[in-house]
Formats: sequence, structure tokens, C-alpha cells
Amino acid sequence: MALSLAVITYNEEDNIVRLLDSISEIVDEIIIVDSLSTDKTKEICTEKYAKVKFFEKKFNGYGEQKNYAMELCSGEWILFLDADEVPDEDLKKEIQRITSEQNPKFSVYKAKYNNHLGIHLIKFGGWGNICRERLFRKDSARYSDDKVHEFLITNEKAGLLDGKIDHYTYKSIHHHISKINKYSDMMAEKMFERGKRYQNFKIIVSPAFEFIKVFIFKLGFLDGFAGFYVAKTMSYYTFLKYIKLREKIRIREFRKKCGDL
Repeated sequence: MALSLAVITYNEEDNIVRLLDSISEIVDEIIIVDSLSTDKTKEICTEKYAKVKFFEKKFNGYGEQKNYAMELCSGEWILFLDADEVPDEDLKKEIQRITSEQNPKFSVYKAKYNNHLGIHLIKFGGWGNICRERLFRKDSARYSDDKVHEFLITNEKAGLLDGKIDHYTYKSIHHHISKINKYSDMMAEKMFERGKRYQNFKIIVSPAFEFIKVFIFKLGFLDGFAGFYVAKTMSYYTFLKYIKLREKIRIREFRKKCGDL
């Protein structure tokens, strides 16, 4: 059965070669939907890899972008990966086995993760036991329309693949903080659109609780200083999304007030 690899990208010149070199041989086509990259992502994908079909679309949110990529896939099976994810050899063999079977047991499969933070493999703090749906029949699932923290919508029970995905999350502190800023922007917008309110008390307390949850309750301290860094930055992300939500609500209230004057 035909297998399509789907990837959404934006300025992924540092990651995309590693992914495509690792996976090209086992897929029938590669669908890349790019959010108008300003680096060499397009040149790399279109000049080096014959299986790549490259499309460009303005980014309006992760859910919408992923569903658009799925629509472009011609394969019965879709392997959806991020540009910074690389399947190991056991996982690639498992994908080949399942997609070559006439009647696989499941239509949706989850993959286990190795999450790398720079040179550190993070095993705790909620990062060490992550599984996500990554392989599925095209007609069995779609992504939610959420701008951020989108999820796969399916009525099918998911199987678990052998092997793991190596996820190279952040290449530097600067890169990590930039992504935290981007994701907190989008999360604040998502909460704002859904009418979520804020409380000053929650803005103060939630980041502290997030740090304690990740570093203590989820055993992040066992990852040493890297675990402390993860807990601290997740706490910072929690603070940012709520303070940005507060800002959006206060601006809206100010504009309403001015309009009434």
C-alpha cells in the first residue's frame, strides 16, 4: 500500500536534510507544505529529493496546515512527522511491515519518542514517556483545527509501533526561547478566541506550580541541570501564555470603554 510522508515546514534548513535522508527510501511520496520559508528549505527539498512535492501556504495554525498537507497526500497511509523528528531503524522496519500488510490490525499507530534537548536526552519531567499518533490511514483521521496544540481526531483504536522517533527539539537556548515566545503567542490567541478568562492569582501561582509539577512530581530533577532547565522554561511558557491572554483581554476592554465614551 502506498505510503505518503507529510511534513509542514518553516525555516527548517537545519533539520530537513536529516529527516529526508533517513526516511526517503521507505516512502512513495513526500508532501511538504511550507509556510513561506525565508531560508533555504525550499531549495533543499526541491533540488535534492525526487520524491518531494513542495507546496507553499500561508500559516494560519498547525491544525489547518496539517489537514491541508493530508489532503495533498495520495497514499493510503500517511506518516506525519515534524522536520526535527527522525525515526530509528526499528521504527522504519515496523512502518514498512505494517504498510505492506493486506489487513493490518490497526488503522492508527502511535510512536514512542526520545526527546533530545541540545546534547541531552530528557528522560523525565513528562518528556520521557511520550507517545503520539504518527502513522495512520488517510481516511481514518484528521487533525483538530487548533492553531497550536492540535491533536489527531479519530474513532479508531491506536496501536503502538516498535522503535522510536528521535526528536531534536531545540538546537540552542535562543532557539528554544524563540519557540516558547511563538507558542505562547498562539496559545494566548487560542484561549482568547475561546473566551477564556484570567485571574491575577492564577498568573502568579500557575508558573510556580508548573515548575514543581515538572521538576518534582514528574521527576525532572533526575535529568540534572537539563531537567531544571526544562522545568524552568515550561514554567516561563505558562506565565507567558496567561500574561499575554491578560493583555489581549485588557486591550479589548479598553477599546470597548473608549468606544462608549
